[in-house]
Amino acid sequence: MANRLSKIVTRTGDDGSTGLSSGSRIGKDHRRVAAMGDVDELNSAIGVLLAEELPPAVRSALTGIQHDLFDLGGELSLPGHALVGETHLQRIDGLIGGFNGELPPLREFVLPGGTRAAALAHVARTVCRRAERTLVALAGEESIGPLPVQYLNRLSDLLFVLARTCNRAGGKGDVLWQQGRDRG
Repeated sequence: MANRLSKIVTRTGDDGSTGLSSGSRIGKDHRRVAAMGDVDELNSAIGVLLAEELPPAVRSALTGIQHDLFDLGGELSLPGHALVGETHLQRIDGLIGGFNGELPPLREFVLPGGTRAAALAHVARTVCRRAERTLVALAGEESIGPLPVQYLNRLSDLLFVLARTCNRAGGKGDVLWQQGRDRG
C-alpha cells in the first residue's frame, strides 16, 4: 500500500478551514465537519471499548463497525459520493438479531453500567446518537442520502444490545431503572 499520509503537519487548517476529499475547503465550524468529527469520536469510543476484554463475537462486530465508520467518514468528506450501502444496514440488522436473540427480554429500562465494557458500550451508544443528530441536521441543509442516518440509528441500537451482551458475558445483570427510588 502506498503512503497516504506522508506529512501530518500541513498547517493548511491554521486559517480555520479544512479540506474535503474533493479538494474543496470549508470552515471547521461547518455542520459537515461536525458530523465527520462526531463519527470520528464514535470510532474512538469504540476503540476504547475494544481495549477491554470482550467476547470474540463482540470484538469481531466492533472491528467491522470501525471499518464501516471510516466508510461513513469517507462519504461525509466527499459530498455526493455514497460509500454506506444496504449491505452495511443488513449486517447491522443481522448483528442486532443475533446478539439480541441470546438475551432475556427486557421488562424495565436499563441504566448505563454493570461491567466496564458495558458502560463503555453505552458511552459509544450516546456518542452514536449525537452523531446521528448532527447528520440529520446536515441532511436538513444539504443533500445526504438516507442510508448513513439509518446506519447510525441502527448502530446505536446494536451498541445497546452489545452493552447487555457485555454485562451477561461479565456475569452481571442489566442495571435496571427503579422509578422514584430515591424519593423521600
